[in-house]
Amino acid sequence: MQNVAAENNIAGVNAELEFCRDNNTAPVALVNSIGEGLDKRTGNFVRRDVFIRNGRLQANRFDLDREGFALMRQGTEVSDFYNDDEVQQIYYPEMENLLKKVTGAAKALIFDHTRRIDDNNALTKKNARPPAAIVHNDFTIASAEQRVRDLLPAKEAKARLKKRFGSVNVWRAIREPVQTAPLAICEYAAIRDDDLIVAERHYPNKRIGRIYNLAFNPTQRWYFFPKLMCDEIVLLKCYDSLTDGTARWTAHGSFKYPDTSAEAVPRESIEIRSMLFFD
Repeated sequence: MQNVAAENNIAGVNAELEFCRDNNTAPVALVNSIGEGLDKRTGNFVRRDVFIRNGRLQANRFDLDREGFALMRQGTEVSDFYNDDEVQQIYYPEMENLLKKVTGAAKALIFDHTRRIDDNNALTKKNARPPAAIVHNDFTIASAEQRVRDLLPAKEAKARLKKRFGSVNVWRAIREPVQTAPLAICEYAAIRDDDLIVAERHYPNKRIGRIYNLAFNPTQRWYFFPKLMCDEIVLLKCYDSLTDGTARWTAHGSFKYPDTSAEAVPRESIEIRSMLFFD
């Protein structure tokens, strides 16, 4: 426990993050089915060494509508996060209620979840994906609007798109503490519009999704929360239709923690994705 406490008080770490370079052609990820490992990709990617600040030292100041992310403690009644029925029947309603309370949204709709394991040998057995290394945001403006149309009846979608709507991911460790592949997050105000590169995700069912990959710029400010525990959650703003200065998105991805012990327990986590609707 002393080592955990000491790490929680460090200023930050220097580590490599994987960025995208704009070559005037949208990068494409051929998305594997869950459990089948890393996706095949096209695009120009580069690793850059950045300073990733310890977000625990200032966690109280982070706000979804300002920085675009937040850390909070939140328990759950879920006993087995590898049971999809339990996740959908218990965790989805828990997180919908939480997100409405935290954001003030009138309606919250959880539409999927992803488990991630930093151990390629366990992906198939546990029906999981590896941690996402390329820093990105889960929606573009157009793809967020399209997701609303995909999820809601046409008449409701048309009405909801006329008002504020958004998306927040909820990230949770399901094995504690997180020792490998921790989550790095860039605050909204440090992301320039020209850092955002539209990328495509081609799924086995032929659906094409679009996200923003992130280009590097030295003014970006990155954070992580050391040794995340199972009763902690990270809220990540992935879209907000407001254009009044409210945080619209973040960028996030995993990184290799410096000097990680060979005996470190591989990260296991779950993230849920939501759409939020405001009156």
